[in-house]
Amino acid sequence: MGTLRAGIVTVTPFQENCAILFDEEDKCGVVVDPGGEADRILEAIDKAGARIEAIWLTHGHIDHVGAAMELKGALGVDLVGPHEADRMLLQNLEAQARMFQLAAPLRAVTPDRFLVEGETVSFGDHVFQVLHCPGHAPGHVVFYNDNAKFAHVGDVLFNGSVGRTDLPGGDHATLIRSIKDKLLPLGDDVGFLCGHGPGGRFGDERRNNPFLTGPVGE
Repeated sequence: MGTLRAGIVTVTPFQENCAILFDEEDKCGVVVDPGGEADRILEAIDKAGARIEAIWLTHGHIDHVGAAMELKGALGVDLVGPHEADRMLLQNLEAQARMFQLAAPLRAVTPDRFLVEGETVSFGDHVFQVLHCPGHAPGHVVFYNDNAKFAHVGDVLFNGSVGRTDLPGGDHATLIRSIKDKLLPLGDDVGFLCGHGPGGRFGDERRNNPFLTGPVGE
């Protein structure tokens, strides 16, 4: 098994972290959450020499899927995820664009398949467990690789913070339960990438994140 590598392309005014996950040796990989600026993402893929096999989506918010259909067309690969509970978000990107006063026309995102809790997705020898972690968005999923002790958590958890819950379908208590019940038990040594800003380790968040030090919902 080759080493799992991750490249980040920070895109759009939302400063969203589009991730390129790939195997260091054979270069097979995936793109996670192409939020926009497809040309820049394609340039980063070429620079890394990655051979993209699929596009994975953590959830249906516009800042994470804005370039999904364009990139799917350019790469000729399947669009996988998130959980079906985000179907309405993916089909109503125009409404999301109006909410954020974005003028650019957007196509509805139609995944080739949705994901469910407990299944796995993979590229090469790198297998990721799918964890359904609602709260920020109803259909949000997290991708966890046990061998590498690595998780892509999207907008569920941040370094020193948690995902916002004031958007349609959000719920703070549900989000905190997702983190405490599904992510933190994976272990303090698990490193994570998130949808915005720097990543971190679960142990540091468990000990220091002010949103996680009190009872669920506080």
